[in-house]
Amino acid sequence: MVVTLTPPEARHLPASAVVDARAIRDNVRRLRDFVDSAEVMAIVKADGYGHGAVTAARAARAGGATWIGAALHSEAVALRDAGVGGRVFTWLHVPGTDFAEAVRRDIDVSCSGRWDLDEVAAGARAAGGTARVHLKVDTGLSRGGAYGPDFTALVAQARALEAEGVVEVVAVWSHLVASDVPASPVTRQQQAVFDDAVREAERAGLRPQLRHVANSAAVVSDPSLHYDLVRPGIAVYGIAPAPQVATSAQLELTPAMTLTARLALVKRVPAGSGVSYGHLYTTPTDTVLGLVPLGYADGIPRLATNCGPISVGGRTYPIAGRVCMDQVVVDLGPDATAREGDEVVVFGPGSGAPTAQDWAEATDTIAYEVVTRVGARVPRVVVGQEVLAAADGVAS
Repeated sequence: MVVTLTPPEARHLPASAVVDARAIRDNVRRLRDFVDSAEVMAIVKADGYGHGAVTAARAARAGGATWIGAALHSEAVALRDAGVGGRVFTWLHVPGTDFAEAVRRDIDVSCSGRWDLDEVAAGARAAGGTARVHLKVDTGLSRGGAYGPDFTALVAQARALEAEGVVEVVAVWSHLVASDVPASPVTRQQQAVFDDAVREAERAGLRPQLRHVANSAAVVSDPSLHYDLVRPGIAVYGIAPAPQVATSAQLELTPAMTLTARLALVKRVPAGSGVSYGHLYTTPTDTVLGLVPLGYADGIPRLATNCGPISVGGRTYPIAGRVCMDQVVVDLGPDATAREGDEVVVFGPGSGAPTAQDWAEATDTIAYEVVTRVGARVPRVVVGQEVLAAADGVAS
């Protein structure tokens, strides 16, 4: 379980992930600048991309998000348990999900097929209420959503359940394949399929209030995809969704997480010393090594062996040798003056230290994975608590 602390509580920890609630709030405000009248749904799945779902949701609401999105039913319920208000949407279900609880807790749900619409309706009957449903159309991603004749059948089923009073179809939605690729023809094809699906639903007598397809990349690059509601995810946390097109700085977004640790040991070793398992690194000269108490159990990818960038004393060094479960080593050079307890920065908003994007490039992945994989035993230390207090006053 991820633990969230305040800065004083974290003073003597070996490592921590500092989460800036002010940055999340300001990022949502900035994302609102990209849209006209569309509402903003801040996505906080996967524990808020590693930042803490409740912290992220409250900060996003302070920034003007009127919706919060979570992949799993359990994530949505946890938000309600924590007192998060406003509209909450969840979309990834399996048979047996407690949809009655979703109705009772005022949670909107997605339906991609007839089985889940049947179970949602049964849950609404059990709860004695009406389920708010978003019908998902598969426009080309071939993941969730109904396609072709299956969508036609889903619409007909939804119309019948609306007549019964157990379901209200409030939205039609989909997800994009390549919104991070400028002028991708796939995006235009998806948009055409989506528009046809909305028209089909309306011809059948449904009156969805909302259409939504835009993820972070589409929010910042393609107004034609904004429709009535946008769903930024990674951009909420200040990370550029398509860094090859525009960086966080160019988008005026601020990365909200800084992963730090404190040196557990500093020691001198002679030239030719093998470092870490397998001796994949050998010191070229007499040097000083620093031991950092973070490893792959904490989210440092094993692919960062001999390449993951870590900042010590304002200078960036690559990890020396293999990444271990709990620790990595940095070769600080023969003239190092670092001492045990000194802070190191694994990644943060920049300003001379590595960023999550730097780590993504070093380990052949995306920044989404870098922040999301930070492990549960690394406490999240929230700064900007006043933002969360202000969010509690936002009307539901």
